[in-house]
Amino acid sequence: MENRNKLFLLLMVLQCLLVGTGANPTGSKQSFFGRHPAQCGYEGCPRVKENMLNVHLVAHTHDDVGWLKTVDQYYYGSRSSIQKAGVQYILDSVIQELLKDVTRRFIFVESAFMQKWYLEQTEEMRETVKNLVNEGRLEFIGGAWSMNDEASVHYQSVIDQFTWGLRFLNDTFGECGRPKAGWQIDPFGHSREQGSLFVQMGYDGLFQGRLDFQDKSNRIAQQTMEMMWKTSDSLENSELFTSGLYYIYAPPPGFCFDVLCNDDPFIDGPYSKDNNVKEKVDLFLDTVHNMSKTFLTNNIILTMGEDFHYQDANMWFKNLDKLIRYTNARQAEGSLVNVFYSTPSCYLKAVHDAQVEWPTKSDDFFPYASDPTAFWTGYFTSRPTQKRYEREGNHFLQVCKQLSAIAPTKEDYYEAHLTALRDVMGVMQHHDAITGTEKQHVADDYARMLYEGFEACSANIRSVLNQLSGYREDGKFDWSYCKQANISACATTENADNTVVLLYNPLGYGSNDYVRLPVKDGQYSVLNDRGQTVPSTLVPIPSSVIELPFRESEATHELVFQGEQVPPVGYKTYYVSKEESRDSSSAEMRQEDNVSIGNEHVSVNFDENGLMSSITVHGETHSLKQNFLYYDGALGNNEEFRNRSSGAYIFRPNGTEKTVTDVVEIQVVKSDLVQEMHQIFNEWISQVIRVYAGQEHVELEWLVGPIPIDDGVGKEIISRFESDIKSDGVFWTDSNGREMLRRVRNHRETWELDLAEPIPGNYYPVTTKIVIEDEHKRLSLLNDRAQGGSSLVDGQLELMVHRRLLRDDRFGVGEALNETQFNTGLIARGKHYLVFGSSHIGSTPTQAAKERFLQNKVHLPSWVFVAPSDDFPYDQDRNDFRHSFTFLATSLPPNVHLLTMEPWKEDGVLVRFEHLFAVNEDPQHSLPVQIDLQGLFADVNVVSLRETTLAGNQWKEDSKRMSYGLGRKEQIETPQKNNNDQFLIELKPMEIRTFVAHFARK
Repeated sequence: MENRNKLFLLLMVLQCLLVGTGANPTGSKQSFFGRHPAQCGYEGCPRVKENMLNVHLVAHTHDDVGWLKTVDQYYYGSRSSIQKAGVQYILDSVIQELLKDVTRRFIFVESAFMQKWYLEQTEEMRETVKNLVNEGRLEFIGGAWSMNDEASVHYQSVIDQFTWGLRFLNDTFGECGRPKAGWQIDPFGHSREQGSLFVQMGYDGLFQGRLDFQDKSNRIAQQTMEMMWKTSDSLENSELFTSGLYYIYAPPPGFCFDVLCNDDPFIDGPYSKDNNVKEKVDLFLDTVHNMSKTFLTNNIILTMGEDFHYQDANMWFKNLDKLIRYTNARQAEGSLVNVFYSTPSCYLKAVHDAQVEWPTKSDDFFPYASDPTAFWTGYFTSRPTQKRYEREGNHFLQVCKQLSAIAPTKEDYYEAHLTALRDVMGVMQHHDAITGTEKQHVADDYARMLYEGFEACSANIRSVLNQLSGYREDGKFDWSYCKQANISACATTENADNTVVLLYNPLGYGSNDYVRLPVKDGQYSVLNDRGQTVPSTLVPIPSSVIELPFRESEATHELVFQGEQVPPVGYKTYYVSKEESRDSSSAEMRQEDNVSIGNEHVSVNFDENGLMSSITVHGETHSLKQNFLYYDGALGNNEEFRNRSSGAYIFRPNGTEKTVTDVVEIQVVKSDLVQEMHQIFNEWISQVIRVYAGQEHVELEWLVGPIPIDDGVGKEIISRFESDIKSDGVFWTDSNGREMLRRVRNHRETWELDLAEPIPGNYYPVTTKIVIEDEHKRLSLLNDRAQGGSSLVDGQLELMVHRRLLRDDRFGVGEALNETQFNTGLIARGKHYLVFGSSHIGSTPTQAAKERFLQNKVHLPSWVFVAPSDDFPYDQDRNDFRHSFTFLATSLPPNVHLLTMEPWKEDGVLVRFEHLFAVNEDPQHSLPVQIDLQGLFADVNVVSLRETTLAGNQWKEDSKRMSYGLGRKEQIETPQKNNNDQFLIELKPMEIRTFVAHFARK
């Protein structure tokens, strides 16, 4: 036995000398050729060779958090008939293979899957994983809960899901678990705001997979696949090193070694007739030499993995070991190629140390096209009801987080319930979730998960609201919300004679939202928290909504009143009674020719055909038309470009747009509070255009569906606005709800565009706003969910609201985007907000400023909670309950947004404040602003405050980002805000600052 052990050790030493690796099954730290001692971070990266081409092999798996299968189906590996993919087996297998050889490395990205797997492991295995992380052999890249989309997501949700994923990594693995690189390898186009968020989170670089095919060809030819990306026009030090991956995220042809692949493995039997080592190495050397011509340094990165690879990790690692061994052996014959296991962060260090001057970029990467007929601009709108549900989920999550943070008494279940909604909202940001590019059964599962997250957080909210309102044990309210408000239905308000309505305002300043409650016909009174009668009116529910075949509500009207000055981060209650004696003003309905609706600020005028014809703003009338049109979706077999179909990903119209109708049926509703035009375009499109008293914008509530397909053709529905604005081919769209980006029709900033299909090629993601203007006038449209939009003709804006298609576009989902519900096509209802005004900056606030304020209120209006109060007469209710509450002693400045307030670790509270304005957006509101946090809160004192990076996973003073280029500094230090008062903070334009605070009750 002893001799056998000695022989075994001798063989192992010989193997190490021959292969250049060290066997280390226990994972202990040791030195070996070309590498620092095993440790995490840049210090533990493999040493590159200066006079050679260094090939960084990155072993990785791309694990969608739902796509063709649900999250659980992907994790457990079920439904193999759809796709052979099981994440638990990937992690099981990879860990065992990493333990066999200390030079092997692996990266993992999606924290949702890592947490699920880690919690199932034994303590022994958890320690093993921690050791691998501490030694830099298992490295987390990206690290968010999911790899989010970049077109349809709102920045608030992106920040939240990064915060949640990175918190798990930080809590579990410490500093060695903190990712240093962004890894957005599969999203279908890249937003500038996403890059800006990476900078603010302290990342040193970003890797992108999908680049437009023309952009990529141009970059390959000009050696600009890697660049310094200026990610903000407002923020200092916003440059981010960004690398475009050569093969998106796949291995080079011929070198895919997974059980799912068809490439031959290395066959190195010395006497095998199939021995292919020479051919494999020759091909590999040709491949990397060709790639090297594209990049500026002597480093290239190869992604060795694909979707759900490494379920049998031995296949990959065994062949990668041979690839490294046999390729590096060629160095003895004069080869100048050095191959080794690496990670994206180690690649960043290598190119950083090369000290070259990098090309720059300041625009974004939209729209993305993979070939001349494949513009991935359809998913900007796909599954419109899911996109809206996700947006409501974010709204509810902010309310739940705030209330859970400020609760006087924290119940044991708060954290678990809050976690449930955090988890699913992280999943919903995934690039095959909010995009609408998943299979239907997966979309159904997302909706189920989100519904359960709502229900979980509802328990927190009921508890906190009852605490804040000072309920007695026998008198607490069963607070709920109207789950069917989108079809003007609500069981509570319809069936109770007396209802308490609580408006919770998550913003940092007072709100004046109009409230609409579905009710049956009758007389109603509304009393405020002081017992005063509040003006209200009954507005008929549009006939197109009443007649929805699946609608079971008996509500015929909506009771409308204004919630005046709902306090910041607080609530106000109203008491609604149905009674005979009190009158509620009733709006009349009539049909007129050349009618207008409006108020003292704005009026909308209609022509004899019932269509919007002009708008009057502050006494000046301007031409403005609106109508619905549709594109026929292209049908084909996808065998070649010209036969490409429009589908879940791809927007490809078959010809020009078609008008739905030239004449609409109208009904007019006028009252002191609101004036409305009810329009019916046809049997499947209707709309309400309304103007509330005192407001300067116009609200358009559209109802579209079921989209007819009896003619065998799918359709893509747009709402188009036509003005006389001389926009000269220019329009603006928002970047994930923050900075606005200038778009020029038929143009790209960084290459000469050859546009075969100008309609989809000019579509951009509109997360919150799209704008045109000239020297005198400005037209802005805000939306309540992400949509695709464009200005295809000067003076026009259009937003795509719904799409129903009959063919798959053959980009993987394998299903046509043909959503159905209740045995018919899906019906979607949503809102646009129209702002028309002067483009001059002479007045304050400017038109752009008014849009910013409206944008914030559209995104986070007061949440309406209701509770039946038939057992509590108003007098008793008024005396026994606290009807108004605010957590703030003073309102925030109007250009500051309380972006986050949520319970944090060790009884802390994570708070974020952001400056809402960009540089030069408004002469007053774009200036820096200060907030005194010690005087901000009503019932608590701030006893400690410490700033973190954006995602809350690193103290701000510890954050130092790499600086790239010639004459660079070694690191970019995060500027520290020095003042004598630690609670006085300053915000510059577009700046977001994150703090961990601890409060004490006054």
